[in-house]
Amino acid sequence: MPESPPISEADILDKVVASGEPGLRPEVARSILDLHFSADADERIRALLKKKNAGKITDAESAELDKYLRVGLFIYLLEAKARLSLRSAGSATGAMPTRRERVRQQQVMSRLK
Repeated sequence: MPESPPISEADILDKVVASGEPGLRPEVARSILDLHFSADADERIRALLKKKNAGKITDAESAELDKYLRVGLFIYLLEAKARLSLRSAGSATGAMPTRRERVRQQQVMSRLK
């Protein structure tokens, strides 16, 4: 029997959170869309990314950055689920992500590359 390709945490989360089915109550979905990293966390992520890009990141710092990125991806998937739920409920809030949400999504996705 051939081996399956390795599955990542993102693959698993995608199956759980963004399964293509709405299911969140509108008030829960709106609360999820308000989730974000604190200013301190954003600053730390930027510092770690700067070190990584300069090739001066330690193993411990790299592991820390990976944790931030995994949490960011989880938030991104939750937001996708929230928007899907709002859209299916007919809420205008779920129709299009705000500019801030799009920027955050782009930041998370660019960090994963």
